[in-house]
Amino acid sequence: MHLVAFGLNHHTAPLAIREKLAFPAEVLPEALASLTADVANEAAIVSTCNRTEVYCASPDPQAALAWLANYHRMPMAELAPYLYQLDARDAARHAFRVAAGLDSMVLGETQILGQIKDAVRVAEQHGTMGTLLNALFQKTFAVAKEVRSKTAVGSASVSMAAAAVKLAEQIFPSVSELKVLFIGAGEMIELVATHFAARKPRQITVANRTLERGQRLAERFGGNAILLSELHDALPQFDVVVTSTASQLPIVGKGMVERAIKQRRHRPVFMLDLAVPRDVEAEVGELNDVFLYTVDDIASIVEVGREARQDAAREAETIIEGRVVEFLEWLKRRDAVPTIRALRDEAERTRRHALEAAMKQLARGDDAGKVLEALSQSLTNKLMHAPTQALARAAGPEHDALVSTIARLYRLHPDA
Repeated sequence: MHLVAFGLNHHTAPLAIREKLAFPAEVLPEALASLTADVANEAAIVSTCNRTEVYCASPDPQAALAWLANYHRMPMAELAPYLYQLDARDAARHAFRVAAGLDSMVLGETQILGQIKDAVRVAEQHGTMGTLLNALFQKTFAVAKEVRSKTAVGSASVSMAAAAVKLAEQIFPSVSELKVLFIGAGEMIELVATHFAARKPRQITVANRTLERGQRLAERFGGNAILLSELHDALPQFDVVVTSTASQLPIVGKGMVERAIKQRRHRPVFMLDLAVPRDVEAEVGELNDVFLYTVDDIASIVEVGREARQDAAREAETIIEGRVVEFLEWLKRRDAVPTIRALRDEAERTRRHALEAAMKQLARGDDAGKVLEALSQSLTNKLMHAPTQALARAAGPEHDALVSTIARLYRLHPDA
């Protein structure tokens, strides 16, 4: 069984590719069931706006990798340039770095840790976690906590949510004069809404599939809620539109925005699409008076303070390397368990057979002292037989290696 991780992220693939491999929350249970039914014994899937990564324990890593392409009905040749595949050592290092915020678009950001925990929770709920992945992710969470407590890698970071406000302020004189629409009511929208609300915009509205959930979020910021079905008529009144849903198809189309711009008499609109797959058709960005940004477009905004965090990141890398070694040592010990169990079973069989022979001799009335002597000799001979025969049959470097191993195992000092 091999522990592996594979996938793509914002370093290796553009948004247009990442959105094709995304796993929305509603399909994760089915995807995990498919993966563990076909090619893996354990599996967890991390799918965010910046990455899709599969962590699994599989007897055939290549088949697990092929599953990803087959599941999304994409030719492997098309995906291969963007994918990475990591063995146990690199998978552990990668998981530790991602959870610590070292592999994020925003160096040191903390949201990814919560997203990994959510992915693990889903896998646990659907029975696809096992010994290997449990150990990997428990170690991952511990490493992330250690990095946060011992380094300043997360200090002075500008989150994507804060960057959204900064972008709006580059387009409009004051956020306090704007009407802001949030499409969706998930964690990312909540974070962005928190930052916008701090600037006291003129109006905050949340559009969501279910009105109740939208109202709960809107009420936190003194706003109102509408249904997504009302979006077509409501869109023209908003200066800022931030969207992040789990929809597989665009919610905001070019035609809808064209009509909104006409009704606005070409007053500019700032649109930030944080969804993967995208909520806003890419063609909307071609329209005059529309400033459309995606998650990849705001990378430069979040560079503030990066240099200082990079010094801390080097400290974090040192911590991570030490914890990778610890995890690999645990894997080695675990790999040795079947051999240890087989060795104990063989020793038990030898002991039991020798004891049975001794009990029969005692039952016949043989001298107890002689029976015990014979028992001890029998055990000694049987336990020594296998290593002695192996030494006798070995030659050259193999013989020398066996001599060294046996001396170490039995704590022998032949030259003493």
